[in-house]
Amino acid sequence: MRLSNKVAIITGAGRGIGQAAALRFAREGARVAVCDRDKAGVSDTVALIQEQGGEAAGFDLDVTDKAGVERMVDSVVVRWNRIDALVNNAGVVMDAQLKDMSEEQFDRVIAINLKGSYNMARAVVPVMLRQGSGAIINTASIAGVYGNFGQTNYAASKAGVIGMALTWARELGRKGIRCNAVAPGLIETPITASIPEKVMDAMKQKIPLGRPGKPEEIAAVYVFLASEEASYVNGAVIEVSGGMTL
Repeated sequence: MRLSNKVAIITGAGRGIGQAAALRFAREGARVAVCDRDKAGVSDTVALIQEQGGEAAGFDLDVTDKAGVERMVDSVVVRWNRIDALVNNAGVVMDAQLKDMSEEQFDRVIAINLKGSYNMARAVVPVMLRQGSGAIINTASIAGVYGNFGQTNYAASKAGVIGMALTWARELGRKGIRCNAVAPGLIETPITASIPEKVMDAMKQKIPLGRPGKPEEIAAVYVFLASEEASYVNGAVIEVSGGMTL
């Protein structure tokens, strides 16, 4: 197993990509801190991990709550004595064209997607520095690279997490901490389930593979980046979109 004896914190792990990642990390031998604002989702993910023979602890966590984030990190260290990987997966979408976007919509997306990722990394880095090792994976989006209609706030937040990952890669690489970003395209999640069928069909036509991705396909890239197989991957932005942006 590629992540045997490693400890991983995964945010937004109550459903969708985060849940798929938590399950995959556990199958690869990691002990997983399952974090989400959705208490029921946290419980479900922890139960699924335990059913497959893995080890997990659940945390009801709002990544915008700096003090709460710090308490969670302290609890993980007390429980498992280290943190080897952080997957900054928690995110939210509140779409509107610029002319219609409210300040609340903008601020909320930035607070969760961008500031939340900062809060998490800021809390785990001292632990990783003491260890002399670690991997931080920021969940970006192709919207953060290319922009997207009606997503001023989301695109800005995802461009921001890419910028932070590249900066951390420069700052922390010499300390043994690798930092990378993953930029998914259209993925089948509870969020995309609400997209109208006509819109979904139009989006599929832009993908050379002809289909949306699955959460497990993103989780596989997270596992790679957290593993020793990616020991020389630092400061990368890996697009996982089926070729949507070609």
